[in-house]
Amino acid sequence: MASLDKVSYHQSDSDMRLYFKLSSFYFFYFALLGGLAPYWGLYLEDSGFNSIEIAQITSVLMITKIIAPNVWGWVGDHTGKRLELVRYGSFLTGLFFIAFYLDDRFWWYVSAMAMFSFFWNAVLPQFEVITLHSLGIRRDRYSRVRLWGSLGFVASVVLLGAIFDTVAISYLPDFLLVIIIFIGLSSLFNFKQPDHCLHRPKGEFLRSLKSPMVISFLVVNFLLQLSHGPYYTFYSIYMEDLEYDRSTIGVLWAIGVVAEVLLFIVMHRLLQRFSLRNIILMSLLLTTIRWVLVGTLADVLLFVVLAQCFHAASFGAIHAVAIQFVHQYFSADNQGQGQAIYSSVSFGAGGALGAILSGVIVSEYGSAMAFNLAAAVSGLALLIALFTFSEKRHATG
Repeated sequence: MASLDKVSYHQSDSDMRLYFKLSSFYFFYFALLGGLAPYWGLYLEDSGFNSIEIAQITSVLMITKIIAPNVWGWVGDHTGKRLELVRYGSFLTGLFFIAFYLDDRFWWYVSAMAMFSFFWNAVLPQFEVITLHSLGIRRDRYSRVRLWGSLGFVASVVLLGAIFDTVAISYLPDFLLVIIIFIGLSSLFNFKQPDHCLHRPKGEFLRSLKSPMVISFLVVNFLLQLSHGPYYTFYSIYMEDLEYDRSTIGVLWAIGVVAEVLLFIVMHRLLQRFSLRNIILMSLLLTTIRWVLVGTLADVLLFVVLAQCFHAASFGAIHAVAIQFVHQYFSADNQGQGQAIYSSVSFGAGGALGAILSGVIVSEYGSAMAFNLAAAVSGLALLIALFTFSEKRHATG
């Protein structure tokens, strides 16, 4: 009996170490996003860029998500060296971020954003594959690990919001660089990597990509992230225009992510109880309601808080479903590219186009109109999912 207790203790201790190592990377990776998403637009505005230029610079962050994950996903699937790619990408993320200190002209910022984000956007899809492989048969616990990314976002957005009420927003790059250093340090832990298959069936990835289910899934996620364009680019500026102070704006961002964290805690139970299709449909409905509230009732704090709570659906639930979807519909040897294509089509193409279009709409018609149009786009995604997304239980190993 004592021997069994000892084995159980070692297994529990090993599990805790694994969760800590995996969670550390997510914590700092999304802490960086917590500094960029709410405050980068304010920083660019403070630096003298207009709304069109802000949208263009921000869109570069999304555009590199189209290219970088696919390039690195292909390399990861063909070499099996995913952990090395994560480490190289983390180091180069920091190296190229330093470029923002060297010049402040528009095209320099565009170039610096392109180089920095090319490496930053590349590492997460590879780490997602490492995480699922490391969890093994406990992969339904992915959301428990991923929630630490949300906590990192919350910590960053709240702390920076309080800081920038008393410290100039021009110090934002300094804080971001410190976070990037911690991303690099957390990538130095050792993780299990999937066994590399030297003899890969030709055309298997393209066959998966041509599946009607996969096409429907990618279209829906493209439209979903397109609808997030005004949120990730102009939400903080919009709130500031409505006379919310920066501490309040930081708390509003945090509320959305706290709701996401609470969802992640129970997500494994929801995945066991409900189909991927039903979770997606409900999430898209709540996303549409969210953008309507922001577009029409943003001057009422209660409705703004309610809208932020729906971030649990518009990002948290959809992303958790997406990770499971890729694991089901792409074989083990193609999951790096599967995660990459999901990231590039949704956060990349959808996010970039959303940022660019929102810049045009905000400059011509104002932020409220941009969020109302976002509601129409997410509503379209809901209709497409309703009529084309017919889930079948399918596992590709």
